[in-house]
Amino acid sequence: MADNTASPQARRSDATRGAILAAARERFAADGYERATIRAIARDAGIDPSMVMRYYGNKEGLFAAAIDVDLRMPVPDKVPKEEAGRMFAQHFLDMWERNEVLTALLRVGVSNEAGAERMQNIFKEQLLPVVMRVCPDPEQAPARAALCASQVLGMALTRYVLKFPPAAALHREEILAWLGPTLQRYLTAPHPEVPLR
Repeated sequence: MADNTASPQARRSDATRGAILAAARERFAADGYERATIRAIARDAGIDPSMVMRYYGNKEGLFAAAIDVDLRMPVPDKVPKEEAGRMFAQHFLDMWERNEVLTALLRVGVSNEAGAERMQNIFKEQLLPVVMRVCPDPEQAPARAALCASQVLGMALTRYVLKFPPAAALHREEILAWLGPTLQRYLTAPHPEVPLR
């Protein structure tokens, strides 16, 4: 609910910040970090570029503010462990379909060090702790979480960023039917016996 006690100037400031962040998310998603410019973002937001600099300092500061991602990971304790893979697949599909910030982050993450670092932090702080609650051996959690991330990010890249026609054409239930068991295997299957050289 909006704060009706805020001054008109504070409300204008909040509206300006909101317009800048919305324009930045769209521009970073469309152009990536390197090609997105403060000038283009300001033009999209309908303001002077100096206002972007005033609020966010530089492009890196704007990127950090615009690409603030909370995956809102579901709690795996609420479902049987053998259903965790499908639950995660469904959650990530919901997130990708509703959140253009994730698409922007993925585009930037594959081509920019700051974007890659942001994605690594999300992995470490948000995905890994949840995987640790599901997998049978906490020491294996980082590798299992990385395998899960590879599947989710691969699907997101082909469906939402590169828009491969077969990936984009898949129905939601098809994706869940393919992705859920794969994530489940990564989460809970016995560790494969691999001879180490």
